[in-house]
Amino acid sequence: MRHSASGAPSFLSKHIPAAIVNAGDGINEHPTQALLDAFSIREKLGGLTGKKVAIIGDIMHSRVALSNIYLLKKMGAEVTAGRPPTLIPVHIREAFDVRVEYNLRKALEWCDVANVLRIQLERQNQPLFSSLREYSPGLRHQQTPPRQPRQRDRHHAPRPDQPRC
Repeated sequence: MRHSASGAPSFLSKHIPAAIVNAGDGINEHPTQALLDAFSIREKLGGLTGKKVAIIGDIMHSRVALSNIYLLKKMGAEVTAGRPPTLIPVHIREAFDVRVEYNLRKALEWCDVANVLRIQLERQNQPLFSSLREYSPGLRHQQTPPRQPRQRDRHHAPRPDQPRC
C-alpha cells in the first residue's frame, strides 16, 4: 500500500484481516525504495554486513533516507549521514546509531558506497553535486527537467457541488 497519509498502512492493517506491505506513507517511510537500494548495494558489493554506506543529502526531509538507515543497520552495514549540516536531524546520531560527517570529502573517503539523495538536492540548486564532481571527476550527473506539480486525481478532489466531510 502506498498512501499520502503517514500511518495509513498501520491503520488499515488494524481494520482488515490481510497482510499490508508499506510501500510508502506520507512523510514517514519509503521501505520499498530502501529494499531496492539495499538490493543494488548487495548486488554490486556482494553483501551488506560490514559495508560502509554514506547517505548524503537532505536526510531530515527524506523518507527514503530514514528507511535506508533502518534497513542498512538491520542488515549489518555501518551508516554515515553526511552533509549539509542544516539538513541532518540533530538526534540522528543517538537515535539511529549512525556516524555523522559534515565534510563531504571525508564521508566519501570513509564509505564503500554513497547513496546521494538527488531529488532533495535539486531543490537547493545542486551545491552538493558541484563539490561531488570536484572530488570525483568521473561522477556523471544527468540533468533532469524540473518536476511538474502533480495534478490531483479527479477521484481525490471534491467537486464544487459536493459537501466536504
